[in-house]
This record gives sequence, structure tokens and C-alpha cells, in this order.
Amino acid sequence: MTPTITVDIGTTSIKLCVFDGDGALVVSRRVATPTVGDGIGEVYDVAALLDAVRDFVADLEPPLRRAVQRIALAGVGESGGLVGADLSLRSPMILWHDQRGAALLRDLTPAQRERVYAVTGLPVNANYALSKVAWALAHAEGDTADALWLNVSEFVAALLTGRRWSEPSLASRTMALDLRERRPSREVCALLGVDPAIFPPLRPAALGVAMDPAIAHTWGLDEVTVHVAGHDHMVGGVGADLQPGEMLDSTGTTEGILTLVREPRTDAATAATKIAGGLACDGESFTLFASIPTGGSAFATVRTLLDRDEAEVRALIDRAHRAYLDGKIDLGRVPLVLPRFRGSPPPDKDANARGAIAGVGTDTTAVELVFGCFLGLARQFADVWTLFSADLDRVKVIGPAASNPLWLQLKADLLGAPVSAAGVDEIVSRGAQALAHGARRPWEDALPREIAPDPRRHRMLQDGVAATAARWEHLKAMPA
Repeated sequence: MTPTITVDIGTTSIKLCVFDGDGALVVSRRVATPTVGDGIGEVYDVAALLDAVRDFVADLEPPLRRAVQRIALAGVGESGGLVGADLSLRSPMILWHDQRGAALLRDLTPAQRERVYAVTGLPVNANYALSKVAWALAHAEGDTADALWLNVSEFVAALLTGRRWSEPSLASRTMALDLRERRPSREVCALLGVDPAIFPPLRPAALGVAMDPAIAHTWGLDEVTVHVAGHDHMVGGVGADLQPGEMLDSTGTTEGILTLVREPRTDAATAATKIAGGLACDGESFTLFASIPTGGSAFATVRTLLDRDEAEVRALIDRAHRAYLDGKIDLGRVPLVLPRFRGSPPPDKDANARGAIAGVGTDTTAVELVFGCFLGLARQFADVWTLFSADLDRVKVIGPAASNPLWLQLKADLLGAPVSAAGVDEIVSRGAQALAHGARRPWEDALPREIAPDPRRHRMLQDGVAATAARWEHLKAMPA
């Protein structure tokens, strides 16, 4: 491989890194993802986003900057906007969770919804790009005849190269791509009156485009190629060297569950689960993916609930973890926490859903509440995994959960499966570098820490799940 700048555009932050030719992390920076309001919701502040990338490059030591040969971009999968041939925005650059196109989906019949899943592998949902495309076309300022729909990372690549293209794993999150044909579906696009030509041609991550020489010169770079690595969770799968039979647990603000499959699963039974099918970053393999809206954001929720600072909450988590390992946690005293703090995962997928806590007594302690919160996260995680109907040899964990021993142990014990947690940061960015070079990064490079399930604790948790099953289902059934 060669020295590479990676840009991972996340929901709450942009991760900027430089890796050397051996794949070692040399420099990294995180900045808040810049957004602004547009009167409907929040959208990307694309000028500020590009400034953040340019500032990072400008702050590199000149020898390191001149050594860079590639820029690889990853990002959230359902964001995007209309981009003209002159690279001007013809619509806002819309965030992934934006619902402004939801009304356009309400009149689709059950048969049409089934057909969408059969073709695209995606359940009908306003998070996916197609309804945003239709909304953007209806509300665009000026002519859209030359406009193409680009994901936010694809747009940054276009600004750096002057070329517009789409990456396979990102294209498969538009709800417009025919998974088997690997091209936009005229049939599905017609349901919302969208011309499939609005979607640009596919280009795999390894096939880069030369950076505009004038921009490269201004930024102090030599000859550089720009690569769109793909959907951040899928790129994380590459960084984790995900294999068939394994599950990637990609934790950030949200939590993503990813596994590889040999053929797309678009049957009616899978459609009922509302888990998402897609293309892997190589454009050849297929994926099954589910997003759990509450992931790492639960930590901030616990801080707010308890009015504690970060260090205090971490101390409570450590105390809960020690008590759990020592057999001093009484599940009968632990509150039942349904952690839908940011919405519900499949099969409900209700953005308006909120969490609930049951079983709190006058003597409930902060440690018990914290334990209940992370047990609830693990339980919700296990519920979603059952939708995949897949064998599980190992769970690979990346992101914030990889440094949370309580969360990791609860997952291993509840699932009864070994968990392997990355010991280094920025697995998505590592995957982006590998994809830009058509290379493989062995999981051992991530210095993983192995967490084995404990049979006694597995039985204890399973008994606790059974004892509280009725209450758990009641909490999930509460109106949003």
C-alpha cells in the first residue's frame, strides 16, 4: 500500500487520518460533522466539511503531505444531494436520518413494497435515498437536467476530481439499485417518478480518479488519486476482515450489525424482518445489515439521566462490570431498560420510538441502573441478530463498544458466542485505505482482545430474559 489520507464522514464527527505504506496510523483528527438548518431539518454544511478536510491536509508536515498518494473517503450510506455537472448543489446535502421524503412513500401498496424489497433488498423507508431524490427533484432550485444524486462522500470526491460517480455499497443504500443487475431499477424508480439516469455509474473503491491538479497543488499535494471507499459500516467490515459466519458489530452513534451472504436474500420472510440487503464494497459479495439507532449514544443518555460527568459514568460502568464478574449482580433488582433512545431497530424501524425503564424501586442504585442500560442494549442487539437467521462463529466489535468491557461481556454471555474487540482505533479508516489499494488487512492487525462467553452467566442471562419476556414485549409495544 501507499501513504493514504482517509476521510470517514460520520453522523456526529469526521474522522481524518493518515496511514503510511505499511498501514500504520501516523496522524488522526476528529472534528464535529458540520450541519446547518434549512427550515425543514439539518443538512450538511458542505463548505465547512471541505474546509475541515483541507485544514487537516494543510496541518500535515510537508514531507508527509507530499508522500500521500491516495485519498479514500467513507461515509454514512443514506445521505446525499443533487449535484450538477458544474458540481454545484441543486438541492441540500441531506442527512441519512432525514424524513422529508416520507410522505412520498405512504401511498405505496403492500404489493409495491414487497416488490421494492425483492429488487433492492431494502424495506421501504424514508431513510433510504430514493424518497429524498424525489423530494429534491420536486423542490430543486433551477434546472436539474444535468444533476446526479451523490452521497456526501461521493460529493467530496467529485469536488476533488471534477468527476461524478457512485460506489457500489453506497448505491445499494439508495433503495433504487437492483442488487442482482447492479444497476438502478427502472421499475422501482418509476414508483416515485424518478428517472434512473439520476444515479451515476458505479466505480469500485480500488478504481480511483486523479485529483484535480490545480486543487492538489493548492493543497500542497503531489499526484494523488481519490477513492470512494463506501458505506462506513461496510468499509468497517473490510477493516475487520469480516468472513462468512462472522458478525461485525460496528458501534458509533448508532450500532450496525453486518454479515456477508453468498446470494441476496430478498424473499418474503427476510423482507418481513426489515433488515437490509446490499452490496459489499467489492461490488461482488452481498451483505445483510441492520441498524440499531441507539448505540454509543447510550453513554451520553446515561450521563444525562444520572447528571454525572464522563469520568463518573465510566466509574459506574467499571463497578457494574466488576460486580457482574464477581457474581454480585441480582437480576431481580436490575431495572428493565428498553434503550430505544433514538428510535427502534428492525423489525419496527420507528424513528419516533423512545426508550422506557421499568422495575425501578426506591432502593435502585445507580450501578443497577447503568447495568440495566447496558443489558438492555445487549438484549436489543440479540433480538435484532435473531432476524438474520444465520450461523454465528464470532462477533467482531469496532467503535466505542470495543473499549467498554461491560458491554462486550454482556454481548458474549447473552449470545453465548466469542467476541473479538478491536484493540486499535479507526477500523473504518483502515478499511478505506485497504479498499483504495485492493488489499486485505488481517484482523490480527487490529490487535483484537478476545472475550469468551461464560456458560454460567449465559444461563443466568437467558433465565432473566425468559422471566422478563412479557414485560419486555409490553415495553416494545407501547405507542411511540
